[in-house]
Amino acid sequence: MATRIIGELLAATEDLKNLSARTRRLRELQKLYFRSAPRELAGSSRVKSYKAGVLCVTADNGVVAAKLKQLAPSLLATIRKGDADITAVRIEVQVGRVRTPDPVKSTKKSVPPEALTGFEALAGQVADDRLKLALANLVRHHRRTREQ
Repeated sequence: MATRIIGELLAATEDLKNLSARTRRLRELQKLYFRSAPRELAGSSRVKSYKAGVLCVTADNGVVAAKLKQLAPSLLATIRKGDADITAVRIEVQVGRVRTPDPVKSTKKSVPPEALTGFEALAGQVADDRLKLALANLVRHHRRTREQ
């Protein structure tokens, strides 16, 4: 019932009729494009517009756009089988919202106090000065981290 009412509203004025017809046409072209393009690329691109025989497709990033441009002649041939009015395909890049990765929680485990005592004792027994310094720094760092 609600669909019928919306349909009546869209048919009420000439502007809404035109908008409804253009929207329907773009939806049909999107389906045709989705069937014609490789699945991996179709998922990262969509029909943007259609005007004077030119189907404009936007890609989510430059890599997808570059591949679609390479495939444009064969893509156009496939699309033309479903709609002969289309004479050209134009590919554009339209980057959407940049997703930032979710922060990763640290999985670092603290060094147990017994291990720190063992490293400290080992530093006292080692002859190599660089190894002795590294062990002392390790112990100092982890004890300082534990105090904070």
